[in-house]
Amino acid sequence: MKLINNSYKKELQLVNRLIKSEIINETVIQELYDYIFKKNGKQLRPLLSLIASSPDKRKTSKRVQIAAIIELLHTATLVHDDVVDESPLRRGAKTINNFWTNSHGVLMGDFIYSKAFMLMVDLSNLKILNELSKATNDISKGELIQLDLVGKKEVTLDELLQISYFKTGRLFEASAKCGAILVNENDKKYISNVSSFAKNLGIAFQIKDDMLDYSQSSKHIGKPTLQDLREGKITYPLYFAMKAADTNDKRFLQSFLGVQTKYNTSIVLEKIEALGGNHKTEELLLNYIQKSKKLANKIENKQVREEMLNLSKFSYERTK
Repeated sequence: MKLINNSYKKELQLVNRLIKSEIINETVIQELYDYIFKKNGKQLRPLLSLIASSPDKRKTSKRVQIAAIIELLHTATLVHDDVVDESPLRRGAKTINNFWTNSHGVLMGDFIYSKAFMLMVDLSNLKILNELSKATNDISKGELIQLDLVGKKEVTLDELLQISYFKTGRLFEASAKCGAILVNENDKKYISNVSSFAKNLGIAFQIKDDMLDYSQSSKHIGKPTLQDLREGKITYPLYFAMKAADTNDKRFLQSFLGVQTKYNTSIVLEKIEALGGNHKTEELLLNYIQKSKKLANKIENKQVREEMLNLSKFSYERTK
């Protein structure tokens, strides 16, 4: 399905141009920056801010600046995540920590963060600065919570949902909220509706990511199959499968947590499927998609409402 209208494609091109204009004349930084931003991904977060701020097209330069800040923040978290998780691939290409070193990944992530905060200060909007700084703090909090759960053989659904919110839902929420604040910081109803919509969409997006890790080939999604399982992370399909499993099946599934050596992934995928792990995850996904649609329908601006509903549909149907 079509994710982006032509008008937003043009604005995202301006966002990417602004991001790339932030490169400085140090060869190693230029090489790393070019490598990181050569693939733009789905860019849902900056798109959310552009849609939320679209009722006031007179502020195009500030709208583009906010979207660029959000994409920089998101990219910095991805670079740092790859270092923490020792991930070899991102969007089908070698990660910075794999292509260069962990040190390059940490320092480049810091460099991108600093660029984002420089652009934030330049906006001269304390409400937006406050929201984005809080969101950045919450994202780090989510990473620390998840890190604490790595290797644990039991987690709760509440813990998984908390991680999904902090890791993904929080920046979705902040993206839409900042766009809405730019339009009219006194329109509390509009700000609340688009923010709540984006929060639930972000949680749904993370649930779908976890599903894809257990249902698609590494070539299709751009990362190794069962990467979360190899990293010792329990995500939704495994959680629901273990909840339905008897003692032997549970022990069998837990035995693969954190195992980096090669093994036949199909036996794990088949067991997860047989125990209903994917089915229960899809039910949870649908629940959050429906929540997001309900909130989108409260948005009075027709164009914004339809664009947000389109994002809900895309997030549910996407295959990578």
